[in-house]
Amino acid sequence: MKIREDIVENKVSEDESYGVLSPIIKEKIEWFKNQKLGVIFHWGLYAEAGIVESWQLSKEDNWARRKGAWRENLEDLRRDYWSLIQTFNPQKFDPKSWAILSKQAGFKYMLFTSKHHDGFAMYDTKYSSYKITSQQAKFHTNSKADILAHVNEAFREEGLSVGTYYSKPDWHCPYYWEPNSDPIGRYASYDPLKKPKTWQQFNKFVDDQLTEIVTNYGPIDILWLDGGWVNRDNNEILDMPTIVNHIRNVQSDVLIVDRTIGGPYEDYVTPERKVPKNIPRKAWETNIPLAKNWGYVPNDVYKTFEEIIDTFIEVVALGGNLILGVGPKPDGTLPEEAVELMSKLGEWIAMYGDGIFDTRPVENWNIKNCFLTAKDNKLFIFYKNTYGLQNISLKACPKRIRKAILVNTGKEVDIQEDTLILPEPKERYGCVKLLLEEN
Repeated sequence: MKIREDIVENKVSEDESYGVLSPIIKEKIEWFKNQKLGVIFHWGLYAEAGIVESWQLSKEDNWARRKGAWRENLEDLRRDYWSLIQTFNPQKFDPKSWAILSKQAGFKYMLFTSKHHDGFAMYDTKYSSYKITSQQAKFHTNSKADILAHVNEAFREEGLSVGTYYSKPDWHCPYYWEPNSDPIGRYASYDPLKKPKTWQQFNKFVDDQLTEIVTNYGPIDILWLDGGWVNRDNNEILDMPTIVNHIRNVQSDVLIVDRTIGGPYEDYVTPERKVPKNIPRKAWETNIPLAKNWGYVPNDVYKTFEEIIDTFIEVVALGGNLILGVGPKPDGTLPEEAVELMSKLGEWIAMYGDGIFDTRPVENWNIKNCFLTAKDNKLFIFYKNTYGLQNISLKACPKRIRKAILVNTGKEVDIQEDTLILPEPKERYGCVKLLLEEN
C-alpha cells in the first residue's frame, strides 16, 4: 500500500484567499511553514470501542459500519456508545512519556482532540456534562482527569508547540441533535433556517467552548476545526466573525483552521491522506495517520517507515508540512507499532533534519528523481538509493556553489566540471547540502 494511494477524499476549498491578515497572523503563518512535522492524537470513547472514531453514530455513514458494526442495530449502538463514559478509564495515561517520545521523533507541534463529532469532551468544559471530568465518567477521580490540560502542559514542557482539534458539529449537544430526534446523518437534526433560535443556541455553544479552550488551556498555537459540513452545507452557518473575534481577543496569534471552508478563517489548508497534485496557494499541511485509522483500532494496519519518509520528503519539497496521526489505546498507552515508527523517524531526523526544518521549496530548479529544499544560502538535494543516481549537472543551479557536503556525515562531495558526483546512500535517501555563494 502506497500512501499516495491511501486516499480518503475531502473537499479542499476553491476559495483559498486569505482576506486581510493582521501582521501577527502573517508572522505566525511563516512560523507554521518552518515547523514541517507535527503529530495529531485522536483519542476518545471510540478507543474504548475500538472503532473508526465516532463515525458509526451517523446513520448515513454506512462506510463506518460496513466492515464491522460495533452493534447490530443503530439504536443499540448509540445507546451503548453514549454509555462508554462509564467505562473509559485510561489508568496508564502518561502525557509526559508521549511528549518525550514526540520530541525524540522530531515533531515540532502537536494537535490533540478536545472532542470529536460524538461531543465527548476530553477536557473540563463547563458547557456540557458529557465530558471526561463528569461524575458519570469513571476516570473523573484520576489526578489527570482533565486530559487536555495535562497533554498541553507536558508538550509545552518539552518545548513543542500545542494545538487543539475541535469538532464543530456535536452529536450529543441538544442544540445540534435534538433529544428524541432521528437525524438522517452527520448533519443537524433540523433545518437551521426553520429553527433559528435553536441554531443560535448551538452557535453560542460552539463560541463558548472555543473561547473556553483558549482561555483556560494555556497558549494555543493552532485551533484545528473539523467537521467541514458545518459552515458549508445544509444552512449550517456559524457566526465565524464573532467567534474568531472572541478567540483572538484572548490569544491574538492563534492560527484558526476552519478546514475545507476557505476564506479568512482557514489560515492554512489541510489536504487529507494525500499529497495534493495542485499545490495550495495558502500555507498547507497534509495529514496522514500512521495506521489505517486515526483513532485506535485493534489489529490496525500500519504504514511502513519507507512510505512515511517518501511522503515526508515530497511534502516538504513542495512547501508543506506533514502531520502524522496516532491513536492512543484505551488504557492511555501508545500502540507499539506507532512507538516503533516514531523512534525510527527520530533517528532519521537526527541525520537529515537540517534539510527539512525552516526550509522553503526550490522553484527555479528541478532535478529528475530528486527533491530539493532551501534555506539561507544552502540548498539541499534528497536523492533515493533505488534510482542509482551518480552524477547531477549543476549548470542550472541558480547560484554559484562553494562546496557540497553530505548532510548525514559532514563529508565533502566531489564536484567535477559542474557535475556533482553522488555517493550511493546506505539509507533509503541520501542528502547533499550545497553551500551557495552570497549575492
